[in-house]
Amino acid sequence: MRQLSSLLLLAFIAGGSVNAFYAPSDGVVELTPSNFDREVLQDDAIWIVEFYAPWCGHCQSLVPEYKKLAKALKGVVKVGSVNADSDNTLSGQFGVRGFPTIKIFGSNKRSPTDFNGQRTAKAIAEAALAEVKKKVQAALGGGSSGGGGGSSSSSDDDVIELTEDNFDKLVLNSDDIWLVEFFAPWCGHCKNLAPEWAKAAKELKGKVKLGALDATAHQSKAAEYNVRGYPTIKFFAAGAKSASDAQEYQGGRTASDIVSWASDKHTENLPAPELVQITSEAILDDACEGKPLCIISVLPHILDCDAKCRNKFLTTLRTLGDKYKQKLWGWAWAEGGQQPALEESLEVGGFGYPALAVVNFKKMKFSVLKGSFSKDGINEFLRDISYGRGHTAPVRGAKKPTIVSVDPWDGKDGQLPTEEDIDLSDIDLDDDVKDEL
Repeated sequence: MRQLSSLLLLAFIAGGSVNAFYAPSDGVVELTPSNFDREVLQDDAIWIVEFYAPWCGHCQSLVPEYKKLAKALKGVVKVGSVNADSDNTLSGQFGVRGFPTIKIFGSNKRSPTDFNGQRTAKAIAEAALAEVKKKVQAALGGGSSGGGGGSSSSSDDDVIELTEDNFDKLVLNSDDIWLVEFFAPWCGHCKNLAPEWAKAAKELKGKVKLGALDATAHQSKAAEYNVRGYPTIKFFAAGAKSASDAQEYQGGRTASDIVSWASDKHTENLPAPELVQITSEAILDDACEGKPLCIISVLPHILDCDAKCRNKFLTTLRTLGDKYKQKLWGWAWAEGGQQPALEESLEVGGFGYPALAVVNFKKMKFSVLKGSFSKDGINEFLRDISYGRGHTAPVRGAKKPTIVSVDPWDGKDGQLPTEEDIDLSDIDLDDDVKDEL
């Protein structure tokens, strides 16, 4: 009986020691898997959280300092503790490898920072107050605590925070191009990537969307995409897509590398530029304004080159437009003789049709195709232009030429004008007048 009583006493002592470090009056909030999200992650306050084990000697030594810290920061920073020995769910989620581990949950709650200073109330308080200062400065400066991969203080407004609940809706069910980072809050490489990811997201805004998903908090989604390490970046092309369409990101991890790689993917998905007929000044402006260069062709009159002939030229131009679509050039054409001021300003048309010129309306300079008006000839010319080679000349008058409003081509062969029938009934064609001898 005495032995049984001793065992019960030991069990009671052991059980009591689980939460024996801190009493409610100490100001240290006991955190568990059931209340952690509500208390810490969903709270606007900054938190200091200690992950400890009751048997850990260093943890026991920290207790008086930690109690002192909680009282000093009351009303400013919240202080909590996690018994990682009784349940390792939270310690696994946040990458705890030893005891005690102290983490500061600042603006970005999904990505806490490790406290590695002296384990004194003063040192920990200084680190916590520094985090408070960062939060205040971000608020005054218009910053935000977005969900970018691993950053605790940078402004990540343009990085979209993804979860198991919104991933499919935002990524798979959209026509946008996406780069998605799967990260872990404790991952050093993820933290290094965070400012680069945020900067790239800002530069790519409107072209490619950048998202970040905490793979430790959303493990089923990470497993769905076979994430085995951190950070893992997946690419999702434009248009309809499914999980199986995800591709591995193959670029570097600087902002410039990410922007360059994503921009190439963006231009690959661009439609070919529209080849428009110049029928008014507005049409020309719409085709060429704001474009680095504008490719202007002047094609033979429809009576000199029928619909089949003209369409052959237009097909060549559209093919090359698709090939050079990454350049974001404008493409337009006019019928020979319809836009005389345009032809004169670009010095084309005088030596015959078809003709082609590349114009920079911002600098008011142009270059004329001297070779053959064929796919190979135009391609060689445009390739030289893209490399900065070739002769250029100023646009005559240093201004946009006057454009005449004309009817667009109807796609049909040309028709000769109908000759007007002349009524000769009222004309006396008999020569009755004779010379007298």
